Amino acid sequence: QVQLVESGGGLVQPGGSLRLSCAASGSGFRFNSMGWYRQAPGKQRELVATISAGGGSTTYADFVKDRFTISRDNAQNTVYLQMNSLKPEDTAVYYCKMFLGVYGYWGQGTQVTVSS
Repeated sequence: QVQLVESGGGLVQPGGSLRLSCAASGSGFRFNSMGWYRQAPGKQRELVATISAGGGSTTYADFVKDRFTISRDNAQNTVYLQMNSLKPEDTAVYYCKMFLGVYGYWGQGTQVTVSS
């Protein structure tokens, strides 16, 4: 059974930076693509970024392009989301996802609040 444990969320001022981490259990991490999603109150969950199993391919939503960077360290079974130039509209619960099986596997979510 896959477990994804997130960390790194918190409160930051506009223009600031945070790095989110998602650590996966098990030995199959390196075989699966990973993604970050976010969900703000009253809004649909939306895809933020994805990264291929080997880390060679990434995708980004337009609203975070050139500000956020997804990366992974397969030796540590961890995927990261580096968030720079944060805006108040980035405020949301951020979720880590492993693309495996019909529904995938999700982390517990971590709150990111961008406010002055």
